[in-house]
Amino acid sequence: VQLVESGGGSVQTGGSLRLSCAFSGPPAKMSYMAWFRRTPGQEREGIAYIDDMGRPTYADTVKGRFTISKDGTDNVLYLQMTNLNVEDTGMYYCAAGLVRGSCLRGEYMHWGQGTQVTVS
Repeated sequence: VQLVESGGGSVQTGGSLRLSCAFSGPPAKMSYMAWFRRTPGQEREGIAYIDDMGRPTYADTVKGRFTISKDGTDNVLYLQMTNLNVEDTGMYYCAAGLVRGSCLRGEYMHWGQGTQVTVS
């Protein structure tokens, strides 16, 4: 299993970014995927999740601003982020292979290396 994030960068408040996570591995492990982030001074936070039917779940902190989607043909997981604010600054990770627990708080088996998002 391999997960490679990209698309991070610096953006002004109110701006938008789209993160990508190119994934490869057994399809069964890629059925349930999520985005997490670690913001300064905070614990890692699950922010968006997508199940095998394409149904999303969002944390309250990003609901209405972020959209998770998955392209099964190109094997890419996306996170479209809009109306960004300084509290969104942090390292963003994609994850796959939910082992136990809930979709945004559970334990995942596979992680990418992360991509940095800075909002100022």
